[in-house]
This record gives sequence, structure tokens and C-alpha cells, in this order.
Amino acid sequence: MKAWRKAGCLGVLILMCAVSCVAPMVSRISAATSLSGAQGEDIGGSAPGIPDRMLAAYRNAAVGVKEVVPECRGMRWQILAGIARIESNHAIGHSVSAAGNISPHILGPALNGSGVGGNTTVFPDTDGGEWDGDPVYERAVGPFQFLPQTFRGYGHDANGDGVTDPHNADDAALGAAAYLCGEGRNLKDEGQLKNAIFVYNHSNAYVADVLSWIHRYDEASAGAGELGQATGDVRTVLSAALAQKGVPYSWGGGNAKGRSRGMCCSPGGQDGRTVNGFDCSGLTQYAFAKARVKLPRLAAHQASVGTRIPASAGVGALKPGDLVFYGYIPTRNSTIHHVGIYLGNGQMINAPRPGTNVRVDSVSSMTDYAGGARIL
Repeated sequence: MKAWRKAGCLGVLILMCAVSCVAPMVSRISAATSLSGAQGEDIGGSAPGIPDRMLAAYRNAAVGVKEVVPECRGMRWQILAGIARIESNHAIGHSVSAAGNISPHILGPALNGSGVGGNTTVFPDTDGGEWDGDPVYERAVGPFQFLPQTFRGYGHDANGDGVTDPHNADDAALGAAAYLCGEGRNLKDEGQLKNAIFVYNHSNAYVADVLSWIHRYDEASAGAGELGQATGDVRTVLSAALAQKGVPYSWGGGNAKGRSRGMCCSPGGQDGRTVNGFDCSGLTQYAFAKARVKLPRLAAHQASVGTRIPASAGVGALKPGDLVFYGYIPTRNSTIHHVGIYLGNGQMINAPRPGTNVRVDSVSSMTDYAGGARIL
């Protein structure tokens, strides 16, 4: 799957579109090739970029795997989410029923040695086309892209419907959990976790990619939306911003007084004049106004206020209440296109882009981190 961009905050100049980047997925021979959707879309998930029904399957499998591999330790939903993010982008673009059945089915290319998807070895069919629809060659199947023969050994009927199906989110997630656990790995140990992922796909690049997503999901689930020990003006700013969760994004919308209708038009075509809400810098301007701090309107100009925290210092240098910036060239404020407010634990509150609402995201949910600024 190739990367693409989506319009974001009214940032540097009206002529410069703000974007949210999606990193390219690592190609593997079993990867499905006709998926749609992007990490970070508003798709109803309570974790960034994960549909609720898929997240439920991951959570249930992380608990249920103890029934099938009692010796397994350290399995958590974030590990399964990291695998599924690379294998199928959480089945985004497909329908997932309440029972977890996915349609249309997610199928990898025919493993006929043609080189498509990186495959140069012939894998003859093992399931008579039952799961992969191909009676001649194998295809990887389902959101976790199992080969039929492998799933036959590790798959389980997780939803109790009497059928073990790699195209069912629950069955596939539990099968993946069992496969990763092996005979009883301790997945709390980073070395054993890496080994489990390598067994899943013999590629060091794949291991690194999956680990990066696991760590993002770990960050996103740690203290999201909490004020923690914030006091004084910092607490005022965070409370004001968090109170706007769910307010729609409006291109050019929002100011020191609150939400407002915006302007026309975003690079993606949103007419902010029809939406009463905030863009990214409108939200930050409003929240800091509650602490009697007057910020400029544009994200690039806000980067020049207070004490600048360079990207090279890392996210660990940020404190709750700091502004968080994203830019095409991290060392040049003029290229800043997005801003949020740091909450702590790797999280920020922000208005991401047209079509989304004000929400809490991981700082790592965007790739061009450009440091921060300490105002308070």
C-alpha cells in the first residue's frame, strides 16, 4: 500500500496545505493488495485508527489466548494490532459484522512464483480453495494474512459459532495470538517479542515496522485524555482543550473566544464556512486564551512564542501544556503546518484535519514532528 496525504490544519499559509502522513507499509508475499483506508481516519475506534469491532477482537484474543496457550505471558492487544496494521490495515475498507465476519474477504496474491508481492516460490493449494478461493495456488487469507495450512494448525473458534474461519476477526486474532505465543513465549521481553514477530514473517524490516506500530499503540493507550497532576494555568489550558473533544474540525475555524465557522476552502475541499468548530491553531489559541495567554492565529507563528523545544530533544523533553508542532522542515518555523497541546504520556489534544473531530492522539501519529514550545 502506498502512502498518501490528507488535508489538515490551516497552518503556515493559505497556499500551503497541511497534511497528515501515512508511512508506506512493508511489502510481504502474503500482504493483501487491494485495501483502502488510512491510519488516523475517524473510523469509530477508541484507539487511533482501529475500528471498534477489530479492536474488540484484538482485546478478546489477548485474554483468550491463555485458554489455548496457558504458558504464554505478556500478550496484549497492541501486539496483535501491530501485526494487523501491517497485514491488512485493520480490515479498513471492508465490512465487519457484529459476529466478526469480514467481507469481502481479504486475499493476498496467488503464490505462484510470479514475483507479485515479492513471492518467487510456488506454494500449491492446500485447502481446495475453501478459504482462499484458489484451488491451484495458496493465497494468504484474512486480516492477519495466514496461509491456509498455517491457520489450520493455529486457528480457533473464538466466537463460539461452531466454525473456525480466518475471515472472522475473532478467530483470526486468536489464531495470530496463539501463533505469536508459540509454545509459551514471554512477550513482555522485547527480545522474545522480536523473535515472535520474525517467526511471523522472516524480515528484519517487517519486525521493525510492526514494533513501531506496537509502540505507537502502547503510547496511545497510556493515560490518554487525563489531566494527571497538572495545576494552575497548565490545568486551565488542558481542561479548556479537552472540553472541546468531539467538536468538528473547521478549516480556518475557531479563535480566542471559542469555536466558529471557518473559511473556504481546504486542500481537500472542505468549506469551513459550513462547519462551526476549530482547526488546529484555532483550538490552541482558544485554550491558551483561557489562561490569559494571547497566541497568534497561525501554527507557524505560534512556534515563535515562548521557549522553543527542538525536535532533536525528543518527545521526552515535552511537558504537559507545551505546544506540539509538525513541519516539513523541523528546524524552520515557517514550515510548521500543524499544532497540538501536549497532555503527557506521549499524547496530545488536537484538531487533526477536515472530516475529523477534536480528539486525543499519540504524538507519534504524525511523522514530521518538529518539536514544541513552552508557553507556561
